[in-house]
This record gives sequence, structure tokens and C-alpha cells, in this order.
Amino acid sequence: MKGRPDIGLARYSVFAAMLASAGLPIYIHAPKFYVDSYGVGLATLGGVLAVLRLIDVVQDPLLGWLAGRLRRWRAVSVAAAAALMAVSMAGLFAVPPMLAPALWFALTLAGLFTGFSYLTIVFYAQGVIRAEGIGATGHVRLATWRETGALLGVCAAAIAPPLLAETGGAPFTLFVVAFGGLALVGVLLMAREWRDTALADGQSGLRVVLRDGLARRLLLIALLNATPVAVTSTLFLFFVESVVKAPGWEGPFLMLFFVSAAASAPLWGRMAARTGPKHALLAGMALAVVAFSFAAFIGAGQMAAFAAICIVSGAALGADLTLLPAIFATRMARIAPGAEQGFGLWSFVTKLTLTLAAITLLPVLDHSGFVSGTNNTADALMTLTLLYAVVPCGLKLLAIALLATTQIRRD
Repeated sequence: MKGRPDIGLARYSVFAAMLASAGLPIYIHAPKFYVDSYGVGLATLGGVLAVLRLIDVVQDPLLGWLAGRLRRWRAVSVAAAAALMAVSMAGLFAVPPMLAPALWFALTLAGLFTGFSYLTIVFYAQGVIRAEGIGATGHVRLATWRETGALLGVCAAAIAPPLLAETGGAPFTLFVVAFGGLALVGVLLMAREWRDTALADGQSGLRVVLRDGLARRLLLIALLNATPVAVTSTLFLFFVESVVKAPGWEGPFLMLFFVSAAASAPLWGRMAARTGPKHALLAGMALAVVAFSFAAFIGAGQMAAFAAICIVSGAALGADLTLLPAIFATRMARIAPGAEQGFGLWSFVTKLTLTLAAITLLPVLDHSGFVSGTNNTADALMTLTLLYAVVPCGLKLLAIALLATTQIRRD
């Protein structure tokens, strides 16, 4: 859309909100729903999620390849993937299991994972094409709209089930209906965007991306930079319950975190336009280190202090989510115009951090003697605090050092 391109970018916000609103139920709502509704054991659900998480991580490069092969049928493939997500969401939350509940849980989540991953890859790849037609700051401007929409979608999905429960109906059935409507609106709004996909014809394979030194370096930065968020996400509930001693406040703290991230995203975009994406991102990463260094000193009952940490660290997350993908997209526009397999790798790297966090952190915490929901020893609580607050700061500092020594053009 020429003349006022930012108006056209609003559709990217809606589509991103749809994707993000599907992401939260996958990781937070679904396990508890199957425990409460069908009596599936936590150990069983944990095993299923671990296997599905591994499959999801591995399949992303393959989905990137498939997206490239289906480029000329992009609109059809997007509609099919969105339909797969909507049907899977309905099966997961609104339809009684047609098989053993654990198996039904696995099948419906597998459909959600696959549709979510495919749409994420093609959506970010399409953003490369769209941003190139906007101007010098196109990638940052598009990323600002996209990630703000995604964060608002996360917030909406976080509060929707509790609010819908107050209506007296079936909250997750209503959530499924709302998601289906949002998916339809998102697909319709983005329909015209896919028509320009053919313009991306050119080299876009994995070899092209992996041969490029800057692309490899940006993927490594993404791995290091996303790992602290994966660490804190994995341990957040335990930290609030056992260190802050604020059970029941997990939801409000999360809302503060994500609302702050959504509010800050446009501000980081403006800063990037003035100073360049690299310098703005370094500022955001430094802010995250400062904020989380205070988490190491949080004690029982210090809810106001922890709320402040959530607000400041959420604001720092806005920079991560907006600027680093924009920098990577700018590079993809130069070396791999199709970008599908590049963002397949990007998705693989960011999801890998969650898997690594779960595999490494939880056994260490268990070995320390930590037990959720009980009065833990001082050593166990110290281990939890070190893992939650100190380890992320160290990883973030490594990412800062790597980014600071990376040559990135200011466009």
C-alpha cells in the first residue's frame, strides 16, 4: 500500500495477534485443562509435551522448505494451516476426546504446533517482502506493528478464559469460537499480501543462509538472547510461589510483563529509527540485565519490587522482539529473498532455547532438593534464585558482547 504504508501494516498486527493468542493456550492453558477435566496425570502430560516439543523444533526447517515449495500457492496454504489450527483448537478444548485423553491431547496439539509453526514461518518471510517496499526503516516499522500485535494477543489470551468463566458458560468453548473468528479475520486481512510472494523468487535455501557469516552470527545472537527468556519462563511460576511467596499473583505479574512489552515496542521502533536498530537493541538488552540483576535480591513478600522488575524487564523484551527479528529480516532480504528457510532456522533456534531450558534447568533444580509447593531449604531456594536471575544475566551479557562486535549496517 503506497502513500500511507503503516495503515496497511495494521493487518500484520491482527495476524500476529491471532498467532500469539494460539501460542499461550498451548503452553499454559492446555495441560491444566486436561488435568482438571479428564484427570490426565502431570507426568503423562509432561512426557507428551516433551516429545511434541522435540518434534516441533525439528520440523521447523522442513516447514521452511515446504513453504518455499508452496510459495505460488501461499494464500491456499495459509488458509489450510489456519483451518488446521482452528480445528485443532476446537478438538483440544471444545470436543470431548474421541480417543484416550492423553492421545487426543497429543494429536490435537500436534496439529496446533504444525499449523502455528508453518504460519509463523511464512508470516515472517512475507514481512521481508513487505518491508522492502516501505523504505529505509521498513523492517523496523513492520516489526513494531507485528510484535505489538503479538504481545496484545498474548495479553488477550491470558485474561480471556478467566473473564469468560465469569459469564457462567464454558470458557474454553467460547475461547475456541473467538479464536476461530479471529483466525478468519486474520486470513482475510492478509489475503492480498500473499499475492506479492512471487516477487521473492531467488536463492533462499538453507545453504545460502548458512554460508553467510552475518546470518550465522545473528542466529547465534538469537540463541543466546532468547535463552534468558526461556530460562525465566521455565522457572517463573516456581520463583513467584517459593521466593516471592506470592501464590495467586502469577497472572497479574505476567500481565504487567507483557503489557509493558507491548507498550514499549513502538518506543523501541522510534529509537531504532534515530540511532539504528543495533544501538537501540543493545540499549534494550542492557536494560534487561539491569532489571534482572535486582531479581537476585528479591525476598519473600516483596511483591511491589518484583512487579517493578516485571515492568522494566517487559519493556526490555519489547526491544528483543521488535529489533532483532528486524535486523535478521534485513539480512534475509539481501541474501535470501524468499526467506522461508531462513525463518525456519530462526524459529528452530528460538524454540530450541525452551527445550534446552527445560532439559537442563529442571533436573538441576530437582537435584538441589527443590519441591514445588513446599517449604524449601535455603540451598534449594538459592539454586532457584541463581538459575532464575543470575544465569539469564550472564547469558544476556554474552549476547551483548557478540552483538556489539558484529558489523551491522544501519538500515
